[in-house]
Amino acid sequence: CTFILAFLSGELLGCSLLLSVEALYSPSDDVVELTPSNFNREVMQSDSLWLVEFYAPWCGHCRNLAPDWKKAATALKGIVKVGAVDADEHKSLGGQYGVRGFPTIKIFGANKNKPEEYQGARSSQAIVDGAMNALRSLVKDRLSGKSGSSGYSRQSDGGSSGSSKDVVELTDDNFDKTVLQSDDVWLVEFFAPWCGHCKNLEPEWAAAATAVKEQTKGKVRLGAVDATVHQVLSSRYGVRGFPTIKIFRKGEEPEDYQGGRTRGDIIERALDLFSDNAPPPELVEILNEDVLKSTCEGSQLCVIAVLPHILDTGAAGRNGYLEVMIKMAEKYKKKMWGWLWTEAGAQMELESALGIGGFGYPAMAAINTRKMKFALLKGSFSETGIHEFLRELSVGRGSTATLGGGVMPKIHAVEPWDGKDGQLPVEEDYDLSDVDLDEDFEKDEL
Repeated sequence: CTFILAFLSGELLGCSLLLSVEALYSPSDDVVELTPSNFNREVMQSDSLWLVEFYAPWCGHCRNLAPDWKKAATALKGIVKVGAVDADEHKSLGGQYGVRGFPTIKIFGANKNKPEEYQGARSSQAIVDGAMNALRSLVKDRLSGKSGSSGYSRQSDGGSSGSSKDVVELTDDNFDKTVLQSDDVWLVEFFAPWCGHCKNLEPEWAAAATAVKEQTKGKVRLGAVDATVHQVLSSRYGVRGFPTIKIFRKGEEPEDYQGGRTRGDIIERALDLFSDNAPPPELVEILNEDVLKSTCEGSQLCVIAVLPHILDTGAAGRNGYLEVMIKMAEKYKKKMWGWLWTEAGAQMELESALGIGGFGYPAMAAINTRKMKFALLKGSFSETGIHEFLRELSVGRGSTATLGGGVMPKIHAVEPWDGKDGQLPVEEDYDLSDVDLDEDFEKDEL
């Protein structure tokens, strides 16, 4: 330090303390200088074991460590990488790894997202010994088939909540193709491995990812970005804290997620997003067994209408009933239910199993094919009546019964409706002019 004292007219005008702090490491050393611009490339994407010192140039302990750190780096050259971060200049990089004091030494091994704290002595020999112990552990893990992950950690919350296998690991390299060019809706979490709030969110995010993938048939997906590794992405979207969640829809600017952080909150928001973007489910005529299975399997409920015979309603009447069903399918589209219809008399075994049985058309039933339970519409076949029926079922109310025999009834193959009015069958005319009449018949007639 240099003190400059200036006196004028016998008075002390001021005293300036000029600090001249030299960098602790130079390019000629075997210590790699690490910064936010090269840390991801040099350390996080490397297969090598890294020892990284986080220091401040003004720190006395750091200056005392520097000669031993250089000596250890030279001894470990070609075996273990040794680096140093000026955490006073690059505060964000030190903050990412929870650096609170100087010097802090961390070992980046198999799982770069979870570096270990070096707790050994600060001599060159102790540092080399610590590095070699960590290297042996890394090699042992590789021999046993274990490997670290630079992505979202694979935890399971008790087994029943799903696992993070359904959370898509997003990176600087795959983000644009996977998310921005996708027709699906994405909820993306930007996290840091050391962040406590991120760790609390992880099981909720994983459980929600599994439920959302299933309930939207993959049309809404959940992803995760390790913002400490993929800094290009986090910078592009202005991520300043963790966890940050953003919603991505094709062709639109990303939107900040403002909901709760429980799995229920996340699922609810995802289903709303799905409902906003998804077309209503198709209303399908039951033409064969395959149509019934493909529509109902994988759905919580299958809504089936048995409409009057075409001769009783004509095309206009039938289309009126179908229009009511299409409107209700739109209203309940985020439920991902199946919607089917058939003509009265076309699937008699199905009618019998549902207790409809040849009268009271139009009729409607909601079937849970997994539990083989069903409920019948008791009110009117109208938007109001059907809405009340389905609303009761969706909140767990309403009377249900077991499907006849506990199995799906036989489904017959039928021709699809052509969209036209029905026609009565034409009676054939018979020509009896060349038929010999019985003699007794002729006598009786005479």
